[in-house]
Amino acid sequence: MSARARARAARDSRGLLRQYDAVLAAHPALAERLRPLRAEVAAHAVAFEEGAASPTATASPSATASASLSATASASPSPAVPADERSALAALAAAERSLAAQRAEALLDVPGELARLLAAVAAAGAGHAYLLTKGDQ
Repeated sequence: MSARARARAARDSRGLLRQYDAVLAAHPALAERLRPLRAEVAAHAVAFEEGAASPTATASPSATASASLSATASASPSPAVPADERSALAALAAAERSLAAQRAEALLDVPGELARLLAAVAAAGAGHAYLLTKGDQ
């Protein structure tokens, strides 16, 4: 079960990474705001893929892994991106919130280390959602 949960978490992070890449391609002016969040999402995918046991291991993925994630993301079809920046940010925030909620629920069914990693990544996703929308209220 935990191997499947880890694989799903990695796949979900890669999907979110594709969403970030699509928004960055459609709205390059958002790059400064989105790059740090995208880097964390890439690190989360690497942590799930490599079986990292600690959330602190997610802070700096190897350059090779990041390049691999970028290549994987660009090989898949790009998600649709709203034409205006505010809507694009709102869509990313919604994706982050949804995935954070999904991970918070999933952590109840996995063993300790993976549960801790899912909890840390879910918390990061909730933080990302806030950062993506904080100027919009």
